[in-house]
Amino acid sequence: MPINSFLYPGAKVTTGYNVANSLRFNDDDSAYLNITPSSASNRKTWTWSSWVKLGTVSGDKGVFSASSDDSNRNSINVVDEGYIIFDYEVSGTRYLVSTQDAVYRDPSAWFHIVVAVDTTQSTSTNRVKIYVNGSQVTLTTILNGYPSQNADMFINNDVAHSIGKQTWGSAYYDGYIAEAVLIDGSALTPSSFGEYDEDSPTIWKPKNVSGLTFGTNGFYLEFKQSGTSQNSSGLGADTSGNDNHFASNNLAATDQSTDTCTNNFLTWNPLDGTDLGDLTFSEGNLKVVNGTGVCRGTLAASSGKWYWEIKQISTVNASYPIQYGIADTEDSPPTHSSLNNALIAYSDNALNKAIKKFAAGTASTVTSTMGSFNNIAQNDIIQFAFDADTAKLWVGRNGTYLNSGDPANGTGEVASTNAGNFFTPCLEHAGATYTIESNFGSPPYSISSGNTDANGHGNFEYAVPSGFFAWNTKNLAEHG
Repeated sequence: MPINSFLYPGAKVTTGYNVANSLRFNDDDSAYLNITPSSASNRKTWTWSSWVKLGTVSGDKGVFSASSDDSNRNSINVVDEGYIIFDYEVSGTRYLVSTQDAVYRDPSAWFHIVVAVDTTQSTSTNRVKIYVNGSQVTLTTILNGYPSQNADMFINNDVAHSIGKQTWGSAYYDGYIAEAVLIDGSALTPSSFGEYDEDSPTIWKPKNVSGLTFGTNGFYLEFKQSGTSQNSSGLGADTSGNDNHFASNNLAATDQSTDTCTNNFLTWNPLDGTDLGDLTFSEGNLKVVNGTGVCRGTLAASSGKWYWEIKQISTVNASYPIQYGIADTEDSPPTHSSLNNALIAYSDNALNKAIKKFAAGTASTVTSTMGSFNNIAQNDIIQFAFDADTAKLWVGRNGTYLNSGDPANGTGEVASTNAGNFFTPCLEHAGATYTIESNFGSPPYSISSGNTDANGHGNFEYAVPSGFFAWNTKNLAEHG
């Protein structure tokens, strides 16, 4: 089942319920939340619900787990093959069921997972149910089938519980999680957590869950707070009323994100490019270590005006340019030789100070007067403003646009290309390794000033030009 068939993208759809925040997990940081309940509760019947947006699609990713040791454990994982797996092991005997006929590997969109467990059921296949975007998924028995009747799970026991990793191992989650809920004592259906959109009935969207009965060890994590303590001000604050607050590990305030299941922000797409093995993605696909490769963003627009920023993390190599800009989406996948209608900014301390336009893979210099774009330094912020209606691009550095540009007035653009195509941000590089962190509105780094677009979306270092917007699905629905 393709992941895009039923998920809630946020665009072209209205919803009465808005999810404000998510939490961004980076597996390289060994980031996770954890709690140990003070006492055991209902270990036979419970429900897990969360919205997820994957970062790294490879490797096993622990979403929610509990264990007393590596032979007595429970977990819900998205594994390397893209399956969702329910894993239960007791005294060394392991039970595994999986969504093996359905693969979830799309890093561009959010999807909803519900796992309902009720081991009191006499029919084995009713003891564990997995739902994705409102629909029950057929499960495949991998090892020993379903748990035995009346089996006690380790979730809801007084043992270590984790969100973002397997409690007993090193399978860390990578990506975003929103609306993390545990219901202690009931096996619920997805309708308790979401609903189909009345105007687009194939689209599944979240709804307010605050009125549910969470049970003794149940919790509701909205990720509204940015502190790092295990209390109501922390990233792992429980807003169910139970005060089952989680401790944060290797997480910071910058990991709180406004990229959510009701407003999906553009990120880099680790599946859309060439020489992707030379690109290392992290921080929810906002940080890229770029060697030799081409990559594009996850969202595209053929109309509207769009703004984003890129922070140059590494020192610029004097012999190789840094290269990023905008490209159309007609090449699939894009390559160094096939980039078309692309506008890419080149700069370093010695060579190729230019804005270049690609046509059928051939680059021609549009302007070599780079002004303040020359001599890019570590931690500089590069600004991009793109008008998809006219296919004009403005480029700035630390608050000053090249060519005395004024995107709001439509003057001083550095380059233009053919309008009428769908465009998305791109990286294109061959040479030295660079590290960048990208801000499409939900930055992975601290912002000293804080600027939003006219719709109140985004968090940018510099003012968003009038008429331009952060690249997310709510803005696309209105302006794209």
